[in-house]
Amino acid sequence: PGRAGRRTMLLLIQLRGLAVVGQVVTIAVVHWGLKIPLPLGMLLLAPAGLALMNLASAPVTLRRQSVTDPELLLALFVDVAALSWLLFFSGGAGNPFAALYLMQIVLAAVLLRPPYAWGFVLVTSACLAFLAVWHQPLLLPPSANPRLSLVQAGALVNFILIAVLLVAFVTRTTQNVRARDAYLADARQQAAEQDHIVRMGLLASGAAHELGTPLASLSVILSDWKRMPELTANADLVSDIVEMQAEVERCKTIVTGILMSAGEARGEAPTITTLGAFLSEVVADWGDKANEAMAIILRGPGRDPRIIADPALKQVFSALLDNAHEAGAERMIIAATLDGDLLLVEFNDDGPGFSPDILERVGQPYQSTKGRAGAGLGLFLLVNVM
Repeated sequence: PGRAGRRTMLLLIQLRGLAVVGQVVTIAVVHWGLKIPLPLGMLLLAPAGLALMNLASAPVTLRRQSVTDPELLLALFVDVAALSWLLFFSGGAGNPFAALYLMQIVLAAVLLRPPYAWGFVLVTSACLAFLAVWHQPLLLPPSANPRLSLVQAGALVNFILIAVLLVAFVTRTTQNVRARDAYLADARQQAAEQDHIVRMGLLASGAAHELGTPLASLSVILSDWKRMPELTANADLVSDIVEMQAEVERCKTIVTGILMSAGEARGEAPTITTLGAFLSEVVADWGDKANEAMAIILRGPGRDPRIIADPALKQVFSALLDNAHEAGAERMIIAATLDGDLLLVEFNDDGPGFSPDILERVGQPYQSTKGRAGAGLGLFLLVNVM
């Protein structure tokens, strides 16, 4: 909504610029073209003030990310004040251009929330009532065309002006409103998806916690069986026990991965190693999917520092390699740069990359270029682990 307000304020600034040009042209045509004497000094203060308002507000609006309803209301009040000033010195409410108040009211109804819009109606109504009583009269010469008086001609010009400006402005403003509504709908959808992910994560981590104990018990029992003479004498049983131990370890690894994704650990303590050794271990663990076009580059002073290698970090790096491989990358490079206390690790590959719309939402659930295979949950969990 704030960004929609910013775009609307920019539209108001453009409209105010048109108003300045229109006011100056109208004053010139009436004073010199129609030979109707006007207090030029007082009237020209209004377009000058609006021009200064634009010069001051345009840079500020461009630098900001959002504009609120009270600020839009203040901008509309400035335009109403300028119009009231012009009408006061040119016939008051009897001036056909007094109908421009209606255009301001329509803009307020479209742009502002109801409380602000109704307040704007009260202010403009008070201005028009004031001009009906207090104003400087406008002395009009006899019209050269008996069928169309100057007041009627002014009303016709005013109607065309209001119609054109309203269609142009309301059309563009409606686009802003639609963009705002689409943004809010997208935000609600993301909130629902993230709530689903949280519930799924709680369920998975709860199940992983429950599975941890029986898996540990099975591992201990199998280790005991492997040392029992009556079982070790049977080669087939020994083979089955070894296979069962491998499957139990695989289940424990899966459980550990689930808990790591949920931001928890199963108790595997991080180890102290060097950066190069850690990255080499990541590549080696990922080696069943790796190809020969994998390189590790260490840059900067102290190129191979001692680090604390956390298992969660290894899982994150493996997930990045998985994504590159699944996207069709044929060459992957891990580049690590040490700069003071900052360690920057870059993963570069020659895959197709992301389209701009996907790139803007990387790390959000259900944002994937692979159909429904992973549904973007890998990168979502990766971001949360980091």
